[in-house]
Parts: sequence; C-alpha cells; structure tokens
Amino acid sequence: MFSGIISAIGKTEAFDAGCGRLHIGCPPGWLAGAKIGDSIAVDGVCLTAAAIKNNSFDADLSAETLACCAPWNADKAVNLEHALRVGDKIGGHIVSGHVNGVAGLCAKTDDNGGYVLRLKPPPNLLPLLAAKGAVALAGVSLTVNRPNNGIFETHIVPHTLLTTTIGEWRVGDKINIEVDIWARQMAHFLEMRGA
Repeated sequence: MFSGIISAIGKTEAFDAGCGRLHIGCPPGWLAGAKIGDSIAVDGVCLTAAAIKNNSFDADLSAETLACCAPWNADKAVNLEHALRVGDKIGGHIVSGHVNGVAGLCAKTDDNGGYVLRLKPPPNLLPLLAAKGAVALAGVSLTVNRPNNGIFETHIVPHTLLTTTIGEWRVGDKINIEVDIWARQMAHFLEMRGA
C-alpha cells in the first residue's frame, strides 16, 4: 500500500520490452535501506525490486501490468514512492499501486501558480470518480473535481508541481490512473449483488 505522496522523482533509464525488465534511476540515497523484494511505486504502479545497485533498481513487468499502463519510455521522469509501513502517516489516500488504466490529458491551464488538469479516463472508470473523491494520477494522490461528460478536473497546487512530474506533462500525454479502492470494491459488491 502507498499514500500517493511522492517522495522522489526518478528516471526510466532502460526498458527491455522483450523480457519486460525496467531499469529505474533514483536520487542519491533514496534507496538506502531498500532490499530485493521491496514494493516501490513507479508512476503509481506497484513494482517489486528485482535487483538493486547503487542508485538504481530493476523491476520485471508482467503482461497484465504492461496492458494497464502508459508506455514505459526510456529517459522519462517518473514519480517514486516507497511502500507504507505500519504506523506511517497517510498524507494522501490509500493507493494500492494497481493501476486501473490510462487517462488522456485533455487540457492543462494555469491556476495561481499551479494548474487545472482536465483528463479523459476510460469510460468504465468515470462512474467511480466522484466529485471531491480521491484519484491517483501517476501515483500522485489528488482530488476529483467536476466529473462531467466523460472528463474530470483536478487542481494541482504549486507544492505538488515541485515534488512530482506533473509540471512536465503535456496535452495528449497518457497518464496512469488508479481510482479510489473503496469505490472499486463497492462497485464490485453491487455488481455481484446484481444491482
């Protein structure tokens, strides 16, 4: 589990599509204490560290992960977060790291030193995006504002711009999205009940 509060920005230094191995570079010291088998969120995707060396780690991506996520381009800045430990403060919301799909960035407008983003999620996710509810975009815990007509908005404050990759996003980019876990579970429950 994660909280959606990004602790570092890394970089996808290499991706081998043949075997699904991703190599991520991290800021100096960020991996201190990390070990093979640890869960690390990379742009919101929970990955298992398969190898750790210096200031980088490798992770293997399954076919399911590749099918659900935005493309893993080399030399791309990515949001990083270590898994929560029991007793850690949850400053964002509960994020599982199980990305539900990819949202397209439709608009990005200035807003008092931050931005308003407008995104188009996959149609099956829109009913799970409630106004003032939680959403994770590339692993960043955000608040849903005004879901309407297949689009939703979220506001980005200046601090979030400084500590995440959002400032680099461009209209047309594909962004990993994870809807609120409680909304997903409730929708599944209702579906099983035939509601």
